[in-house]
Amino acid sequence: MSKSSSRSRPTQTAGARAVAETHIAQLRECLDAVQPTQIEKVADRLRKVVQTGGLVLIAGNGGSAATASHMALDLAKGTLGRPPRTGGLRVRTLSLCDPSPVLTAWANDSGYDGVFAEQITTLARPGDAVVLISVSGTSPNVVAAARAARLAGAAVISLLGRGGGTVRALSDLAVTVPSDDYGVVEDVHLAINHMITRYLTGELAGSAGSSKTPAARRAGRRSARASSGRRARRGH
Repeated sequence: MSKSSSRSRPTQTAGARAVAETHIAQLRECLDAVQPTQIEKVADRLRKVVQTGGLVLIAGNGGSAATASHMALDLAKGTLGRPPRTGGLRVRTLSLCDPSPVLTAWANDSGYDGVFAEQITTLARPGDAVVLISVSGTSPNVVAAARAARLAGAAVISLLGRGGGTVRALSDLAVTVPSDDYGVVEDVHLAINHMITRYLTGELAGSAGSSKTPAARRAGRRSARASSGRRARRGH
């Protein structure tokens, strides 16, 4: 090894270490800034959706698309525990950003701005939830997805960064990570997913609704919506 190469390695190592230390410090700061009560509200809302037979649709772009797919996996399978339990309630969930003929067809025919909204319009119903993951909260297709979810009567839940953007104002519940750094925000979003998954794993294992069939759960949702409509007409 030459003297020059020997001298260059500490500089490279110090540079990588500085990057790691900065990233870790930013992660700690952002994790400390996220209120557990916000995560609790999101987790409880998703629990109610699942226990009444609702569907959880998830979407995002780029790194957030990877988080959406990861979340769909964790909710669908991770909540069954290890080893996966054979009984109990299962989460009905779907990532809207995974490669599929439906996504590419809408992108090709109507443009990328509508790839999530069009799927939501087809799939979402009252009692469902749409989880939108975005650092900026301003991506046109995510904004359109939030609006489509609201029109469908589904709950809009968002994991955001920065100030939350337009999506925050369209959300029923939002967890906002106070950072402009995409890597840091995406790391925190994935951690939040794991927190929600851990909570639901315990809750759904002993869910009283686990014995109900999907048809029975759908009937319960229809009955609840009808009761809500009657109360609204009576002015309650």
